[in-house]
Amino acid sequence: MKRSVKIILVIVAIVLAAGAYFGYQIYQSVMGSEPLSGKQDNIPDLMVPTPPITTGIADWTNWRGASFEGKSATKGIQTDWSKGLEKLWHVNYLCQDKATASWSSPVIQGNRLIVPGRDEENDLVFCIHADTGELIWMGSYKAEATNSHGPGSRATPFINDGKVYTFGRSGDLVCWNLEDGKLIWHKNVKDEGGVEPTWGYSTTPLVLDDKVIVQGGGSALVVAYNKLTGDLLWKSMEGEAGYAAAITLNIENEVMLLIYHGTGLSCLNPSDGKQLWTVPWPTEYSVNATTPIVSGDIIFHTSGYKMGCQAIRVTKSGYTELWKNNLMEAQHSDPILIDGYIYGYSGESSRMDGQFKCIELSSGKEMWSTSEIGQGTTTFADGHLICLDIKGNLHLLKPDPSGFKKVSEIKKAVEDVKNPGWTVPVVANGKLYLRYLQQLVCYKLD
Repeated sequence: MKRSVKIILVIVAIVLAAGAYFGYQIYQSVMGSEPLSGKQDNIPDLMVPTPPITTGIADWTNWRGASFEGKSATKGIQTDWSKGLEKLWHVNYLCQDKATASWSSPVIQGNRLIVPGRDEENDLVFCIHADTGELIWMGSYKAEATNSHGPGSRATPFINDGKVYTFGRSGDLVCWNLEDGKLIWHKNVKDEGGVEPTWGYSTTPLVLDDKVIVQGGGSALVVAYNKLTGDLLWKSMEGEAGYAAAITLNIENEVMLLIYHGTGLSCLNPSDGKQLWTVPWPTEYSVNATTPIVSGDIIFHTSGYKMGCQAIRVTKSGYTELWKNNLMEAQHSDPILIDGYIYGYSGESSRMDGQFKCIELSSGKEMWSTSEIGQGTTTFADGHLICLDIKGNLHLLKPDPSGFKKVSEIKKAVEDVKNPGWTVPVVANGKLYLRYLQQLVCYKLD
């Protein structure tokens, strides 16, 4: 064989190998499952006896806290992290077996911390002592799940009136007894005509009055169940489910429901599910995943895939656009409103080359932008933004529209992070909780 032919064949082989490698990497980033890395423990024995339920002064009982704003009531946090923070406990068993990735963030009431997990066949729900890390109870049910970014739950639970509600990626909505983990009722939105979105059901259940509300997609885009019995109360709209939590807003002294679904932002009457209006927002892959921000009669929302962001002024009968631009493109990292300014990450959530920005809500003007803390998720406590980047590093910021101000940081606050860490940090009752796949770490923050 001629030397030139050999060279050509080698080049072709290299090109094909590179194409296969990069094709696999793209597939993994879109549809693959994050393999577990680091220590993985067996599920421990339960506490004996079961401790009574308590409440705290700064509980975090649902997605983004009491007002869905990403703000903790914890006061007096430590701001000098030069010597780190005291680690109170660390567990490594939330995901069992191999490709069982689960992303849900924890919720906390007093000594009860609830966080979902997964094994090869079952959705798992753990109740962990929030102060000590001991296991109080565990619930499970069998659930078949596809493996795009893991079969485990994405949705954060909701604690309400002695019960906890979980929503699995395969559409299982389950009510548990908070005290002992007894399963009270179990429904699946597919039984009402729901159609699972590409990356699994992700919308945190919203408990409102006598209802628990989720997105089902298909012919049951929004579904409301009786929170005590699981009986269907109503279903509304058709279309592809989004990945954002349902939240409430007050319009003209009435509580309404805000749904960020696959193709837009809709306002519904929570009593019967009647659609009042919809803002068209058809993103690529139907991924609307961030929680809208409500400030009086103004709503801000943002998506990735070059959709950007928009602010609207609303009434019960409709809305008017205040502004729209591409200065913030949050894929699935929720921004936070502080004193009229929006702070949050912009860019693709799987890449560290994101931007953290400050934008004025009233005008859409960018006040500043920085690439110093990469890409991640954020929460607010005691006048500070706590940002966890996708590599497990923790950053403490002082929100200020005049410029980026980093107060402190902790490298590798979560260890063994081999793939992007997407679970938002949670602050409750003076403690900081960080979750990455099978890991949950608790730090003393006050």
